[in-house]
Amino acid sequence: MKRVGNWHQRGLSRMIPLFKVGMSGDASARVAETLQSGYIGQGPRVEEFESALRKELGIQNLLTVNSGTSALHLALHLLKRPASGEGFHGIWPGLQPGDEVLATPLTCTATNWPVLGNGLELRWVDVDPNNANMSLDDLKQKLSSRTKVILLVHWGGYPVDLDALGRILDEATPHLGFRPMVIEDCAHAWKSTYKNRFIGSHGNLAAFSFQAIKHLTCGDGGLLVTPNTDLFKRGKLLRWYGIDRDDPRGDFRCENDVPEWGFKFHMNDISATIGLSNLEFADRAVEQHRDNAKFYNSVLQNTPGVELLENATDRLSSYWIYTIKVSRREDFRRKLSESGIMVSQVHERNDKHSTVESYRSFLPQLDSIIDKIICIPVGWWVDEIARNHIADTIKSGW
Repeated sequence: MKRVGNWHQRGLSRMIPLFKVGMSGDASARVAETLQSGYIGQGPRVEEFESALRKELGIQNLLTVNSGTSALHLALHLLKRPASGEGFHGIWPGLQPGDEVLATPLTCTATNWPVLGNGLELRWVDVDPNNANMSLDDLKQKLSSRTKVILLVHWGGYPVDLDALGRILDEATPHLGFRPMVIEDCAHAWKSTYKNRFIGSHGNLAAFSFQAIKHLTCGDGGLLVTPNTDLFKRGKLLRWYGIDRDDPRGDFRCENDVPEWGFKFHMNDISATIGLSNLEFADRAVEQHRDNAKFYNSVLQNTPGVELLENATDRLSSYWIYTIKVSRREDFRRKLSESGIMVSQVHERNDKHSTVESYRSFLPQLDSIIDKIICIPVGWWVDEIARNHIADTIKSGW
């Protein structure tokens, strides 16, 4: 490997990774204790973890599941029933096969495949080239009577303008006869804030991922936030076959009536123990991600061939990834690799896959940036020497 810059002057030949699993020092001991406890399925550690998450986020109606994908699948499933009242903005007609979900193709397939799994139709919304989030202008143009759900992603942890989205939906509601429901994919956005409130606390369904390389990891796991107690209660039942685990019964192995079938989406005590161990670590990790991003925002400004993404003052990204747009991306990738720096686009556009060929549409803004976006290391493992090496390498040209 070519050795350049301060990073390799330290005598290190390894790559600066783009991702790394963050684990607290006491996780192993705490997991060992759980393993020997005689209870490793959904039990007391899951309850303890959920209680801690309510305190962390200031949100009551939340429930853990076994992955962020399960959280999204369950969110869509919960919307199949007609409903009204809090969180529905009037009468909610429910979801039927063939109903339309407006979604961004710039994300992990984990975001959009639950739409297909629930028998719903995808309609792609173009991206905002300034921030890589869903374009609200294109969204407004594509709303129709078939649109039941908006499925958005906070790319890299940078929040979508939720107030602007709310105004669009408020304006559309009288014409549609109902207000489309919003599901926020918050997989990148642990502890991101919009208008000084944590993402997930703005009255929508929200799904988080605790997968291996996220800020907060449970090894794998997820979290679903609901906008009212009715959806929370149904979700709590449906994550475990529809069985009421809190209902006292004479023979605990024989459930009472199951009025609505459900899934095996629940979290187990091993994952919950890992999550409990990592809560404090995750706060420190987010702080370091933000500090590194602040450094890049400063030193990479006006660098030839580099365009930084939007950084509005009314929101704060968790910077799970740090995305820039560059000219001659393959040359950029090669230069950084030779300098010991791992980079990646991270997610391929979902609309290119043959399984969703029938939904393809013209997305000129995504077309304009897809060959430019690249992510550079920003995580808690990137120290001052490493980030200086990354910035110096970029500023030296490619």
